[in-house]
Amino acid sequence: MASTGLQLLGLLLAVLGWVGGALVCAAPLWRVSAFVGGELVIAQVLWEGLWMNCLSQTTGQIQCKTYDSTLALPASAQAARGLTVLSLLLCLLAIILAVAGAKCTHCMGDGNQIAKARLAKIAGVLFLVAGLLYLIPICWTASAIIKDFYNPNVAAPLKRELGPALYLGWGASVLLLVGGALTHAGSSPPGERALPIFGGVGKGNPQPVAAGEVKQQEKSFV
Repeated sequence: MASTGLQLLGLLLAVLGWVGGALVCAAPLWRVSAFVGGELVIAQVLWEGLWMNCLSQTTGQIQCKTYDSTLALPASAQAARGLTVLSLLLCLLAIILAVAGAKCTHCMGDGNQIAKARLAKIAGVLFLVAGLLYLIPICWTASAIIKDFYNPNVAAPLKRELGPALYLGWGASVLLLVGGALTHAGSSPPGERALPIFGGVGKGNPQPVAAGEVKQQEKSFV
Protein backbone atom coordinates (compact mmCIF):
# COMPACT_ATOMS: atom_id res chain seq x y z
CA MET A 1 0.00 0.00 0.00
CA ALA A 2 2.83 2.40 0.77
CA SER A 3 4.42 1.84 -2.63
CA THR A 4 1.05 2.43 -4.32
CA GLY A 5 0.67 5.75 -2.55
CA LEU A 6 4.22 6.69 -3.47
CA GLN A 7 3.52 5.82 -7.10
CA LEU A 8 0.30 7.86 -7.19
CA LEU A 9 1.98 10.83 -5.51
CA GLY A 10 4.77 10.76 -8.09
CA LEU A 11 2.28 10.55 -10.94
CA LEU A 12 0.29 13.47 -9.53
CA LEU A 13 3.38 15.66 -9.17
CA ALA A 14 4.53 14.76 -12.68
CA VAL A 15 1.13 15.64 -14.16
CA LEU A 16 1.21 18.99 -12.37
CA GLY A 17 4.70 19.60 -13.74
CA TRP A 18 3.53 18.70 -17.25
CA VAL A 19 0.58 21.11 -17.06
CA GLY A 20 2.80 23.87 -15.66
CA GLY A 21 5.39 23.22 -18.35
CA ALA A 22 2.76 23.52 -21.09
CA LEU A 23 1.59 26.86 -19.66
CA VAL A 24 5.14 28.16 -19.41
CA CYS A 25 5.89 27.07 -22.98
CA ALA A 26 2.90 29.04 -24.31
CA ALA A 27 3.26 32.12 -22.08
CA PRO A 28 5.02 35.19 -23.56
CA LEU A 29 6.65 36.00 -20.22
CA TRP A 30 10.15 34.59 -20.57
CA ARG A 31 11.79 38.01 -21.03
CA VAL A 32 10.50 41.32 -19.66
CA SER A 33 11.73 44.83 -20.41
CA ALA A 34 14.35 46.04 -17.97
CA PHE A 35 14.30 49.65 -16.83
CA VAL A 36 17.86 50.44 -15.84
CA GLY A 37 17.98 54.15 -16.66
CA GLY A 38 16.57 57.12 -14.83
CA GLU A 39 13.19 56.80 -16.50
CA LEU A 40 10.31 57.59 -14.19
CA VAL A 41 7.49 57.33 -16.70
CA ILE A 42 7.16 53.95 -18.36
CA ALA A 43 4.77 53.98 -21.29
CA GLN A 44 5.31 50.48 -22.66
CA VAL A 45 6.42 47.10 -21.35
CA LEU A 46 7.64 44.41 -23.74
CA TRP A 47 7.07 40.73 -22.98
CA GLU A 48 8.86 38.06 -24.98
CA GLY A 49 8.22 34.33 -25.16
CA LEU A 50 9.05 31.35 -27.32
CA TRP A 51 6.21 31.87 -29.77
CA MET A 52 5.17 35.53 -29.54
CA ASN A 53 5.90 38.89 -27.98
CA CYS A 54 3.42 41.25 -26.38
CA LEU A 55 3.44 45.00 -25.86
CA SER A 56 1.64 46.30 -22.80
CA GLN A 57 0.78 49.99 -22.54
CA THR A 58 -0.13 52.12 -19.56
CA THR A 59 -3.64 52.49 -20.95
CA GLY A 60 -4.22 48.78 -20.32
CA GLN A 61 -4.04 47.70 -23.95
CA ILE A 62 -2.00 44.61 -24.77
CA GLN A 63 -0.98 43.77 -28.32
CA CYS A 64 0.54 40.36 -29.07
CA LYS A 65 2.12 39.14 -32.25
CA THR A 66 3.59 35.78 -33.17
CA TYR A 67 7.05 35.66 -34.68
CA ASP A 68 6.98 35.94 -38.45
CA SER A 69 9.72 33.40 -39.14
CA THR A 70 11.15 30.59 -37.06
CA LEU A 71 14.42 30.61 -38.98
CA ALA A 72 14.90 34.30 -38.21
CA LEU A 73 14.99 33.60 -34.47
CA PRO A 74 18.30 33.20 -32.64
CA ALA A 75 19.69 29.70 -32.31
CA SER A 76 19.03 29.74 -28.57
CA ALA A 77 15.32 30.44 -29.09
CA GLN A 78 15.02 27.66 -31.68
CA ALA A 79 16.79 25.21 -29.37
CA ALA A 80 14.55 26.25 -26.46
CA ARG A 81 11.48 25.60 -28.60
CA GLY A 82 12.68 22.16 -29.60
CA LEU A 83 13.68 21.10 -26.10
CA THR A 84 10.47 22.27 -24.44
CA VAL A 85 8.25 20.60 -27.05
CA LEU A 86 10.28 17.38 -26.82
CA SER A 87 10.03 17.47 -23.03
CA LEU A 88 6.24 17.89 -23.13
CA LEU A 89 5.87 15.02 -25.62
CA LEU A 90 7.99 12.77 -23.42
CA CYS A 91 5.80 13.71 -20.46
CA LEU A 92 2.67 12.79 -22.40
CA LEU A 93 4.14 9.39 -23.28
CA ALA A 94 5.26 8.89 -19.67
CA ILE A 95 1.77 9.71 -18.36
CA ILE A 96 0.21 7.10 -20.67
CA LEU A 97 2.74 4.47 -19.56
CA ALA A 98 2.37 5.40 -15.89
CA VAL A 99 -1.44 5.11 -16.00
CA ALA A 100 -1.19 1.76 -17.78
CA GLY A 101 1.37 0.48 -15.28
CA ALA A 102 -0.15 1.91 -12.12
CA LYS A 103 -1.01 -0.63 -9.44
CA CYS A 104 -4.50 0.81 -8.97
CA THR A 105 -5.52 0.47 -12.63
CA HIS A 106 -6.62 -2.59 -14.60
CA CYS A 107 -5.41 -1.60 -18.06
CA MET A 108 -3.22 -4.69 -18.42
CA GLY A 109 -5.13 -7.02 -16.12
CA ASP A 110 -4.31 -8.06 -12.58
CA GLY A 111 -2.23 -11.11 -13.52
CA ASN A 112 0.61 -9.23 -15.20
CA GLN A 113 2.00 -7.19 -12.34
CA ILE A 114 5.64 -7.55 -13.38
CA ALA A 115 5.00 -6.02 -16.82
CA LYS A 116 2.99 -3.23 -15.21
CA ALA A 117 5.84 -2.49 -12.82
CA ARG A 118 8.27 -2.28 -15.73
CA LEU A 119 6.02 0.15 -17.57
CA ALA A 120 5.72 2.34 -14.48
CA LYS A 121 9.49 2.32 -13.98
CA ILE A 122 10.02 3.33 -17.61
CA ALA A 123 7.50 6.14 -17.09
CA GLY A 124 9.48 7.34 -14.06
CA VAL A 125 12.68 7.43 -16.10
CA LEU A 126 10.91 9.35 -18.89
CA PHE A 127 9.67 11.91 -16.35
CA LEU A 128 13.24 12.39 -15.13
CA VAL A 129 14.56 12.84 -18.67
CA ALA A 130 11.73 15.26 -19.49
CA GLY A 131 12.49 17.30 -16.38
CA LEU A 132 16.15 17.60 -17.34
CA LEU A 133 15.27 18.52 -20.93
CA TYR A 134 12.89 21.21 -19.68
CA LEU A 135 15.45 22.56 -17.24
CA ILE A 136 18.07 23.14 -19.96
CA PRO A 137 16.27 25.92 -21.93
CA ILE A 138 15.08 27.59 -18.72
CA CYS A 139 18.60 27.85 -17.32
CA TRP A 140 20.04 28.70 -20.74
CA THR A 141 17.61 31.60 -21.23
CA ALA A 142 18.13 32.89 -17.69
CA SER A 143 21.90 32.81 -18.15
CA ALA A 144 21.67 34.73 -21.43
CA ILE A 145 19.39 37.37 -19.88
CA ILE A 146 21.69 37.91 -16.90
CA LYS A 147 24.75 38.04 -19.14
CA ASP A 148 23.22 40.70 -21.41
CA PHE A 149 21.93 42.67 -18.43
CA TYR A 150 25.41 43.15 -16.99
CA ASN A 151 27.07 43.60 -20.38
CA PRO A 152 27.98 47.30 -20.78
CA ASN A 153 28.05 46.93 -24.57
CA VAL A 154 24.32 46.17 -24.68
CA ALA A 155 22.15 49.26 -24.92
CA ALA A 156 19.73 49.95 -22.09
CA PRO A 157 16.56 49.57 -24.23
CA LEU A 158 17.72 46.08 -25.25
CA LYS A 159 18.30 44.80 -21.73
CA ARG A 160 15.79 42.29 -20.35
CA GLU A 161 14.92 40.87 -16.97
CA LEU A 162 13.86 37.39 -15.90
CA GLY A 163 10.19 36.91 -16.63
CA PRO A 164 7.76 35.08 -14.31
CA ALA A 165 7.55 32.20 -16.79
CA LEU A 166 11.16 31.25 -16.00
CA TYR A 167 10.40 30.89 -12.30
CA LEU A 168 7.36 28.77 -13.09
CA GLY A 169 9.53 26.74 -15.45
CA TRP A 170 11.96 25.97 -12.66
CA GLY A 171 9.06 24.85 -10.50
CA ALA A 172 7.68 22.64 -13.28
CA SER A 173 11.09 21.03 -13.79
CA VAL A 174 11.39 20.26 -10.08
CA LEU A 175 7.90 18.70 -10.08
CA LEU A 176 8.83 16.50 -13.04
CA LEU A 177 12.09 15.38 -11.44
CA VAL A 178 10.54 14.64 -8.04
CA GLY A 179 7.50 13.01 -9.63
CA GLY A 180 9.67 10.81 -11.82
CA ALA A 181 11.81 9.71 -8.87
CA LEU A 182 8.76 8.86 -6.75
CA THR A 183 7.07 7.02 -9.62
CA HIS A 184 10.17 4.93 -10.23
CA ALA A 185 10.70 4.23 -6.52
CA GLY A 186 7.09 3.16 -5.93
CA SER A 187 6.82 0.87 -8.95
CA SER A 188 8.46 -2.26 -7.61
CA PRO A 189 6.66 -5.50 -8.58
CA PRO A 190 4.86 -7.52 -5.89
CA GLY A 191 7.20 -9.36 -3.54
CA GLU A 192 9.99 -6.78 -3.78
CA ARG A 193 10.78 -3.81 -1.61
CA ALA A 194 9.71 -0.40 -2.95
CA LEU A 195 13.08 1.07 -1.96
CA PRO A 196 15.74 -1.66 -2.27
CA ILE A 197 18.73 -1.65 0.05
CA PHE A 198 21.95 -1.46 -1.91
CA GLY A 199 24.99 -3.43 -0.88
CA GLY A 200 23.36 -6.75 -0.07
CA VAL A 201 20.68 -7.93 2.30
CA GLY A 202 20.12 -5.98 5.47
CA LYS A 203 21.10 -7.36 8.83
CA GLY A 204 17.51 -7.46 10.04
CA ASN A 205 16.34 -9.63 7.10
CA PRO A 206 18.35 -12.87 7.13
CA GLN A 207 17.77 -15.28 4.26
CA PRO A 208 15.85 -18.47 5.11
CA VAL A 209 17.90 -21.66 5.24
CA ALA A 210 16.49 -24.91 3.91
CA ALA A 211 15.88 -27.76 6.36
CA GLY A 212 18.14 -30.11 4.37
CA GLU A 213 21.06 -27.72 4.64
CA VAL A 214 20.59 -27.53 8.42
CA LYS A 215 20.71 -31.30 8.74
CA GLN A 216 23.83 -31.54 6.60
CA GLN A 217 25.52 -28.92 8.74
CA GLU A 218 24.59 -30.86 11.92
CA LYS A 219 26.00 -34.08 10.46
CA SER A 220 29.26 -32.38 9.53
CA PHE A 221 29.86 -31.48 13.16
CA VAL A 222 29.21 -35.03 14.41
